Amino acid sequence: MSGEAKVPGPPVALSTSSVYPERTPDAFEVAARLGYDGVEVMVYTDPVSQDADVLLRLRDYHQLPIVSVHAPSLLLTQRVWGREPWEKLRRARVVVLHPPFRWQREYVRGFEKGLEAMAEETDVIFAVENMYQLRAGGSEVVPYAPHWDPTALDVPTITLDLSHTAASGSDALIMATELGSRLAHVHLADGTGSPAGPVPDEHLVPGRGGQPCAELLGLLPLSRYPGAVVVEVKTNRAPSREDRMADLAESLAFARKHLAQPGQG
Repeated sequence: MSGEAKVPGPPVALSTSSVYPERTPDAFEVAARLGYDGVEVMVYTDPVSQDADVLLRLRDYHQLPIVSVHAPSLLLTQRVWGREPWEKLRRARVVVLHPPFRWQREYVRGFEKGLEAMAEETDVIFAVENMYQLRAGGSEVVPYAPHWDPTALDVPTITLDLSHTAASGSDALIMATELGSRLAHVHLADGTGSPAGPVPDEHLVPGRGGQPCAELLGLLPLSRYPGAVVVEVKTNRAPSREDRMADLAESLAFARKHLAQPGQG
């Protein structure tokens, strides 16, 4: 399978979560083979995702930069790098993190001021990701605090995830425009926005849902967006590895096509 031709504009990287249930080294191999510009490492139970030395060797072998790290802030990985949340977040140039869970009360209280202080102390970019509400039996549950939507928080930089805008019913284009220079990172995926579905956070291949993926990509070059576009899609139900590769190649082609057409959707 030939790599997708590079075009001017933001780099397009592959999240290692996009190859699950394959593992972190497989993601580097897939990204290099398809022609991605870099990799975002999702830190989870895979030991390689937790080992900085091994990650650097993979980076050097495949000649692919690690553009960002998705910090261990999910329930499954809260303790991967120790119990102190801030220490987990100091390990990359760009760190994607979720708002705290409501039960992390001390973390919640110091979240916004802590990010502000860290932004003044280091050149690491801590980009808080937009999340979404959970709905069950006609009621709404919000597991995050101070808010699931970082646009409502006083934080310096934000990750915009288009699968999450679908799940929350947010308008991704309005959110991106209102963020302005606070938009530091983009997770490219799609979603149908159906809260009644079994999995509200779908992470579909871009173009297969109802999100304005093409329009957002066309907006980024016009707004002098300084970050990367990271493909974060679910391929765990792909019938074969060839089908997984085809989905990831399609995602890369979609991103490159629409980044090369500023202002067009």
